[in-house]
Amino acid sequence: MEGLDIQAIVRQAIQEYATNETAKSEPAYKVELHEERKRREQLERRLNEVVEENKRSRKHADEAERSSSVRAELQRLGVAKIDLAFKAVQDGIVRGEDGRLVARGESGEVSMKEYLSSFVSDNPEFLPARIAGGSGMTATLKAPHSGGEPITLDRIKPGMSAEEMQRVREEIVRVASQTLRGL
Repeated sequence: MEGLDIQAIVRQAIQEYATNETAKSEPAYKVELHEERKRREQLERRLNEVVEENKRSRKHADEAERSSSVRAELQRLGVAKIDLAFKAVQDGIVRGEDGRLVARGESGEVSMKEYLSSFVSDNPEFLPARIAGGSGMTATLKAPHSGGEPITLDRIKPGMSAEEMQRVREEIVRVASQTLRGL
């Protein structure tokens, strides 16, 4: 027994045990590490998709806000053919560095309101006609309503007499024809 070094034998046994345990658990760690890497990559991809979706949503919202602002200003200026006028000016109006809507032209940046005002004054065909009618139109007198009390929405209801219903129809035709003629 004297020739045996017990400490060296115990140390060697512990070292072999630790090496065997490390060898057994190493593949499990590698699999777990690989799965964690996959999950992280999936999360990164999803995050990138959400960021892109957010950018698209913001772009659409900004476009809708720009469109509604331009249309509202055209309407405020009295333009009758708003959609047509919008199509004509929409490419010229952009969002400036400070977030305002501006038009870029030969003279530099101009506010949207100034640009649209000058556009409308340069293109009066977008404004409503000043004189209703045209060449050869004769003045017509408004037809008075056919006797009795004027028709109001309160008087129109289910169960009306045939005469009353006919009067309502005639009044609707009269008002519609005046509207179409521009009177």
